[in-house]
Amino acid sequence: MLDLRGLTTIADYFVVCTAESERQLRAVTSAIDEELVKGGARQPRIEGSPETGWVLMDFSDVIVHVFSPEQREFYRIERLWKQAQPVVVVQ
Repeated sequence: MLDLRGLTTIADYFVVCTAESERQLRAVTSAIDEELVKGGARQPRIEGSPETGWVLMDFSDVIVHVFSPEQREFYRIERLWKQAQPVVVVQ
């Protein structure tokens, strides 16, 4: 999770994660959506699809990127936002 506060107005945080397969990408995005909405978040705007290897879930202040390994390596979101402070890093 990257802290974007002070760097941009598009969101406060980016959550970036990898799913190893299309099926896992579907499961991860579904679980995130279900749990956050259950916790009171509004329904996200969703771009992309598991078939493309990148799903972006916009919860307003938090934007979640779920990538296939290939797409994550190609787009390198963490490198593009290298000025952002990592808040949580899980390997």
